[in-house]
Amino acid sequence: MKKFIHILILYVIAFMGAANAADAIVIDGGSNKAISIAVVPFGDSGAPDIATLVGNDLYNTGIFEPLPRQNMLSTPHRPNEVAFRDWSAVNAQFLLIGNASNVGGKIQVQYYLYNVASQQQIFTGTAVGSPNQTRKLAHYVADQVFEKLTAIKGAFSTKLLYVTSAGNNSYTLQMSDYDGANSVTLLNSKEPILSPRFSPDNRKVVYVSFESKRPRIYMQDIATGTRDQLTNYVGLNSAPSWSPDGQRLAFVSSKDGNPEIYTMRLDSKLVHRLTNNNAIDTEPFWSKDGRSIYFTSDRSGSPQIYKINVATGSTERVTSTGNYNANPKLSADDGMLVMVHRQDGYRNFVIATQNLVTNRVSILSNTNLDESPTIAPNGTMVIYATRKQGKGVLMLASINGRVRIELPIDNGDIREPSWSPFIK
Repeated sequence: MKKFIHILILYVIAFMGAANAADAIVIDGGSNKAISIAVVPFGDSGAPDIATLVGNDLYNTGIFEPLPRQNMLSTPHRPNEVAFRDWSAVNAQFLLIGNASNVGGKIQVQYYLYNVASQQQIFTGTAVGSPNQTRKLAHYVADQVFEKLTAIKGAFSTKLLYVTSAGNNSYTLQMSDYDGANSVTLLNSKEPILSPRFSPDNRKVVYVSFESKRPRIYMQDIATGTRDQLTNYVGLNSAPSWSPDGQRLAFVSSKDGNPEIYTMRLDSKLVHRLTNNNAIDTEPFWSKDGRSIYFTSDRSGSPQIYKINVATGSTERVTSTGNYNANPKLSADDGMLVMVHRQDGYRNFVIATQNLVTNRVSILSNTNLDESPTIAPNGTMVIYATRKQGKGVLMLASINGRVRIELPIDNGDIREPSWSPFIK
């Protein structure tokens, strides 16, 4: 089993990019097959279909391909009901079974994961929640299965921020499950809301609001709704980004005449100017160790991504493929850049990744006018905004390019997605 997991990790890493090409390429689903897993409908007593949610979560990563239910030869719910020949016959590599029962008003989920080839149980677990937490239970089970099979922490229990516009000067800031379900409204406004971001501990959000008719940065406590206006400088105040330790905020201001990157200590509100260039510097994003900030600048004549050392101010250009690269986000290990990208000779703006070791650029999206990429905290999925039939929608793409789906959010014109850190 350990050998298999080692091979699986290499398989995942290989998908996450390792080549030496300098030009952008298009990933059209990959040549290697996803790993087949049978997620059998759980035996239940009134609980919604948890197995469907678990299968959807695993599929969204592009690493797993859940077996269609019509291909299942049996539907075991308990270990003594498993016949491995049924799963070998349909080429399932792994098998997940389980059952959900109502115990004293709580939903209790018992689940079992098997390696079909070795006919061994990999692990079993139990999850308990209230009847209105079945989606949360399903995401939890999916997290456990994903981590057991890939050695990568699952990100299905995380949250998503996004902004809706219903016309007639009606804007809302929404928080939902990562897949767009269970949304709650954090803020209603008659003026635009931009750039929402979770704090590292998921207790607060920052965003730009035009409620004073000018862009200003606000911080809001998620539980209480208490708000604090952080900036009120003349001109532009935008693109807030939390430092990894949650003690500082990077943002853009034109208070000194030109859009530059600044940092603010949240305890003292002390502000420090980081960039000093005649070009437009914007969209800061912190590195994992908090020592560097990636940002967009047109100092070379077109928008490209740069990296600045917070302590010394030394700056280096990061992107060179394509005539437009902007809105940088980093994978959890800082090994991959996700960005809005335009290839030379094209007009479409797409979402692309750049391996920061090899500098290989890979295109993830197949629409145009794509914007605002945000990456799952485990680096396996990206959500971005795009246009469909004249309306803003959110798309989810696996980082290996195999999966692209529209999030089922029917809530007006949707933009500005932002993925939460892991929920602790």
